[in-house]
Amino acid sequence: MRLVAESGLWSTGEVPEPAPLTAVLEVAGAVLSWTVDDGSGSAHIAFTAAERADWLWRLAGENGHDAIVTALTARAPEGELEVPGVTLDTAALNRLRHLAIGHWLRRWWPASRRDGIADLDAALLDAELALLTAGAQEYFTDDTLDSDISGLLRPHADLLAGLSRLGDPRIAELARACTALAEDTGVPPPDRPPVVARRDDYALAAGSDGQGGPATAIAAGTGSVRWAAVPPGIFDSAEDTVDWHIDAVGAEVIARVHADLSGGASPAGVGVRLASGAIGGAGVLDETGRATVALFEAHEPVTETIAWNHDWRDTDVMIGVPVRESREHRERAREFARSRLRTPGADAFLAEVLAAESDY
Repeated sequence: MRLVAESGLWSTGEVPEPAPLTAVLEVAGAVLSWTVDDGSGSAHIAFTAAERADWLWRLAGENGHDAIVTALTARAPEGELEVPGVTLDTAALNRLRHLAIGHWLRRWWPASRRDGIADLDAALLDAELALLTAGAQEYFTDDTLDSDISGLLRPHADLLAGLSRLGDPRIAELARACTALAEDTGVPPPDRPPVVARRDDYALAAGSDGQGGPATAIAAGTGSVRWAAVPPGIFDSAEDTVDWHIDAVGAEVIARVHADLSGGASPAGVGVRLASGAIGGAGVLDETGRATVALFEAHEPVTETIAWNHDWRDTDVMIGVPVRESREHRERAREFARSRLRTPGADAFLAEVLAAESDY
């Protein structure tokens, strides 16, 4: 096994693609990652504390485990390191990749009304992930971001109790298993199980109102939400879902911004920044995904004359925090999601199977 020093840690080599193309799983003493659309399933392992990776023998055998830990603890992470005679068990890695893909579905699934990519049932996805995590506790001897079973179940405790009474045996079985797991992990039971109807319609809500900017706008355009810049489950994941137009209102020049929503959590309070050459401004979205942004140039309010004479073609509207992210990577993530819906494989989560079965 070849190990290289990367950002002050020993790792197994080249880092996978950046978000949103990487599925990540934090286990005790290491972070594992995979490029989601890489058919080889090749894993990248970055050791954060090799001496804490008590699970490593499951992947490399006892001798391999000892050889890796001895090599990593004997040297500071600089240059390269060869640990001869060590190979990793593919089946064990695939089990961990399955968990990582489940977390990718939670964080990056590109639900979009415009693109026809159905949303996934969050309660069912979290429930199945909780069961899988409980079955892999040997990898989570330390508390990690991805080992919090209670955190997965607690938001859905009431709903899962209701789902256990539905007619679909797959849903009922999953819900009953998670209700028992919730009791074992100290998640409080619901006071009264809610009445839950089967969700046969996975249609996505709250797309664009289709009105666009007014005919009298000084300038108008569209942009895209960078997925890594915003919390999941709020915005439609298609391209060009952000509409903006520049207006003069009295002596003030403003930008009106609207971002298409997915029908999930509220966008209220998510930041908006517009930049166009020396002109810029910032604001926040309201619960409908709209914002009004006052515009300035060199800290002075933009006048209507300046606005009419400005070249707005290179205007950039950023929703959320500033990040770099390519349109190509988002399209690859969308195609990965479409492929899982077209042909759910043996590793498909129940939430994906139900979405694929639904006539949305």
